[in-house]
Amino acid sequence: MLEIKNLDVAYGHAKVLHDLSFRIEKGEMGFFIGRNGAGKTTLLKTIMGLLKPQQGSIHYQGTEIAAKSPEELYPLGLRYVGQEKKVFGNLTVRENIEVAAFGSQEPMDRALDKVMAIYPKLKNFLHIKAGQLSGGQRQILLVGRALVGDPKFLLIDEPTQGLAAVVIEDIGVILKKLKEQVSAVIVEQNLAMVKYLADRVYILKEGKLAKEIREKTEIADTQGMEEYL
Repeated sequence: MLEIKNLDVAYGHAKVLHDLSFRIEKGEMGFFIGRNGAGKTTLLKTIMGLLKPQQGSIHYQGTEIAAKSPEELYPLGLRYVGQEKKVFGNLTVRENIEVAAFGSQEPMDRALDKVMAIYPKLKNFLHIKAGQLSGGQRQILLVGRALVGDPKFLLIDEPTQGLAAVVIEDIGVILKKLKEQVSAVIVEQNLAMVKYLADRVYILKEGKLAKEIREKTEIADTQGMEEYL
């Protein structure tokens, strides 16, 4: 479903990703781990068209998308959830969902149903300004907004970063539900979450692919991943 070959990405003269190749099949969640500066966020932004690669290919559902903009990728079902947890703070939770519904031309009642299906408690906050939500609630709202329209592939950057343990559990349950609907590439440092959800694990080190893990028993043994964090 998503295949990347020989990807190089740079900021100016500083190369960040080096000859990166991997694939994610339909129905899979691929997790990327690595230290800060390893190139994880750069990878997600490049897939989503926010950055342009120096060389290499990005094939999504058999189509080359490396030259496409985020606006061109959105109708294809790609969605990006950044680590900044940026919502429309002056709008209510309902209005945040309404913006996504308008952009995707999906009826509002259907959009609300999708979001409430993954996290029913959000119904209690529909008339609250999104800027007043906790970090965890904002993260859940962002994931919910990403489901509006007809998403097929999610790119999620560190969904549990800075969140309390109880909220991390909620995020895990939500992502587990999403496995039935979409494929995903997720950047995550919480190895318990990786162990719980990953079909593939890719370890980045200094912009290069240091290791690929596909065996369930090896994913479950997270001790081998700790040295890369």
